[in-house]
Amino acid sequence: MEGTIFFGIFIFGITFLLAESVQRLNDDGLHHRSKRALSPSRKIEIKNMSPNDRLSCPPGQTAPPTRVNTTERLENLRAEMLTAGVDAYIIPSEDAHQSEYPSDYDLRREFISGLSGSAGLAIVTRTQAALWTDGRYFLQAEDELDCNWILMKSGEPGVPSSTEWLISVLGTNAKVGAYPFLINSGSYERYEKALSQRNITMTTTAEDLVGKIWTMGRPEEPNSPINALPLKFAGRSWQDKLADMHKAMTEKDVDAMVVTGLDETAWLLNLRAADIAYNPFFLSYIIVDKKMNETTLYIKNHTAKLTQNPTDEQSTEKLHEHLNTGTSGSCSGRTGYCVQVYEYSSTAVESKVQTVASNSGIVLVSFSCNYALYSKIPEAKRLQENTPAALQKSQKNDVERNGMRNSHKRDAVALITFMTKLEKEVKAGKRWTEVSAARDLKTYREKKLYNRGLSFPSISAVGSNGAVIHYTPGNLTDRQITTSEMYLLDSGGQYLDGTTDVTRTFHFGTPTDFEKECYTRVLMGQVDLARFKFAKTDYGPYGREIDAIARRPLWEVGLQYRHGTGHGIGMFLSVHEGPGRISLSHAPFESDSPLQDGNFFSDEPGYYEDGKFGIRLENIFMVKEVDTKYKFPNTTFLGFETVTMVPYEPNLIKYDMLSQSQVDWINAYHKKVLELIGPELRANNPEAYNWLESRTRTITRTTSSTTLIFPSVFLITLGILSHFT
Repeated sequence: MEGTIFFGIFIFGITFLLAESVQRLNDDGLHHRSKRALSPSRKIEIKNMSPNDRLSCPPGQTAPPTRVNTTERLENLRAEMLTAGVDAYIIPSEDAHQSEYPSDYDLRREFISGLSGSAGLAIVTRTQAALWTDGRYFLQAEDELDCNWILMKSGEPGVPSSTEWLISVLGTNAKVGAYPFLINSGSYERYEKALSQRNITMTTTAEDLVGKIWTMGRPEEPNSPINALPLKFAGRSWQDKLADMHKAMTEKDVDAMVVTGLDETAWLLNLRAADIAYNPFFLSYIIVDKKMNETTLYIKNHTAKLTQNPTDEQSTEKLHEHLNTGTSGSCSGRTGYCVQVYEYSSTAVESKVQTVASNSGIVLVSFSCNYALYSKIPEAKRLQENTPAALQKSQKNDVERNGMRNSHKRDAVALITFMTKLEKEVKAGKRWTEVSAARDLKTYREKKLYNRGLSFPSISAVGSNGAVIHYTPGNLTDRQITTSEMYLLDSGGQYLDGTTDVTRTFHFGTPTDFEKECYTRVLMGQVDLARFKFAKTDYGPYGREIDAIARRPLWEVGLQYRHGTGHGIGMFLSVHEGPGRISLSHAPFESDSPLQDGNFFSDEPGYYEDGKFGIRLENIFMVKEVDTKYKFPNTTFLGFETVTMVPYEPNLIKYDMLSQSQVDWINAYHKKVLELIGPELRANNPEAYNWLESRTRTITRTTSSTTLIFPSVFLITLGILSHFT
């Protein structure tokens, strides 16, 4: 079994080559195949797709309780489409900043379709409506979409891309519309190119058509206070970061840079707010004009926010003091780096970008820049790639690295303390449900030092709900946690010094042999990836090139999971951070970035048995330079340091499936968990310490077989008694 990891390396190489030839994913997460002509029979097949193809939509089927009625919304949108002169309208999930998690005000795709998941693309024609989503949301979409909608399961056999569907259902000379601030520039241009070859016009609308009809019950636009993040958490001043931006721009011969990503703005200026739920961001744009030595920030309600007192107890500066600007946002009379601040306005930003472009040579924009701003820069002056802010943000400095380690320790204490209580009370017959568990766990995190809330809604899932990959517990679907079913808990916190995300799967009774095998294979994959070391080259590796290592134990018995193995994670920023990722669940992205020292990623393989259970194990690890037995000339080797400090579930592990190297890794990991987390628990909660200690005991292998055993009951008993003497 020791050699199987090398088989995994062979497999990821082959799979990478295959990935290059499969359908291309655009930046909003949806498939665009190579633009081969559709055969007449294929076009008819696509055109005849209907909501009745879904299992829950033919006559006589009972609608799930979470289903949303969108009939009136679609009627109203089609009326606006008629006025705007478009035959189809594209509604992405993202906001003007291409945020994965927009504010409640910006949840247009959820409003029009009913799907509450974070990934999806809706397209509405005069007579039909279709929604594309990825494997994380197949089950959820079936439940939440009403039968006005065709469900397109991206990547599944026979499922057309959005362009293929538009070409098949629209006639020649049709017009497809999108609001330019809400569509990614790359997506817009791909649609434009593909549709024009079929005499279909891609066009922008002057207004947000969904916004026009969403007049009742729409949340207010976000407008939260903005606080400065102290240097003891950020590690570098914003002035130093801005100097780094200028240096990187000079190296690329760039005069100006338009920053549209909210996480990039927050990181660059060491500012945090709460405009987006679970993400400490604020609606903003930054334009860095190196040529004119000018940095311009656009925020909402800027005059009031510049002079407000800090609302976070760790912040000591008002916003205008922090940014070295006047109380009105003017840099007049200021020395050194200064940020001029204006009111957040689409029109004002458009105008500024156009002016900067006319006075500059090359202007840099990111791959996620919306089409409205992108189109204001002449093609000859436009450079589109990852901004230096995105790249430097993902490589944490020393202060940020230590902050991530420390925040994960505190988070582990909260989670372990909660799980100790939950397991004890579930086994004692006390009623716990998905919702009550998620609610109670939140209180444990909120008590920890520097906590500023959750990093995403907790995924607390029992039995078949665990098979819904991004399940959110609610009153309509809430299930009791018992000793007879698996329980998957994926949760995390936001701290001033870090962002956490951890998943563990439990069974408080007697799991089936198949459940144990699946759990063990997921564990093997996670351990194999965490142990992996690799040579750093000028060309990679990219995360997608190592993803298969985590899948190998599942693949070898014909099992799979429909999500990536790892996402980047920010430092008190987004729980999902680009541009790097570890994923073979889609074709490469333009923005993909090689693995770099100081990147933090999740390591989260899983397995999901529809209608029965879900298993996922998630740790966060940091890419770092590692020592090796031999030193190849002029070569740096990288590996991973796991910072999540939560033990595994021994009740679900088939120890005889593990290799010795996997056992050694688990033992070393559990030893570290006990050493780092144990002292605080022993001092403050002996019961939680005992729970932790019982799960971190050394696994040993017998010499006569491959069976792995725990220490004897006698030694275990002595260990427990020693804690009370």
